[in-house]
This record gives sequence, C-alpha cells and structure tokens, in this order.
Amino acid sequence: MQGNQVSKTEFKAKALEYFRQVEASGESVVVTDHGKPTVEVRPFRDAERTPLTILAGSVLRYEDPTEPLDVEWEAGE
Repeated sequence: MQGNQVSKTEFKAKALEYFRQVEASGESVVVTDHGKPTVEVRPFRDAERTPLTILAGSVLRYEDPTEPLDVEWEAGE
C-alpha cells in the first residue's frame, strides 16, 4: 500500500477501512483532492525514539566493515 492514493470522496466513504489498513500494514495513504495530494494518513510514530531505535533493522548485511568503500561522493550545494 506504499504510496497508495485515494480521492477525498472514496476516503470519506471508507475511512475506517483505510485507518485499519494503515494500522495493519504500517504504510501510509495519501488523500487527493482533484488529483492533487492534500493529506497523508500514516501510523503514529513516537517522537521520543532514539536515533538508534529509528535505525534498528535498517542495515541488512555489511560483510567487511573494516574495508574501504569504493564509492564516489558528490558534495551538495
């Protein structure tokens, strides 16, 4: 359901169903008005989470943490 968009009219008719989907999946729903995104419904996230808690589980596998990276970096303006 990531990036799922629904019109205001459809959301109004099925709001409880969309709330349940967001709660169950953790994915957001974007409500549109005449095709333009206006509101995003997403799961509540506690603002007092620590940075390590937020990042937990985001690194899937890192085989050689002591080896140099072969990556070209670009500086933003």
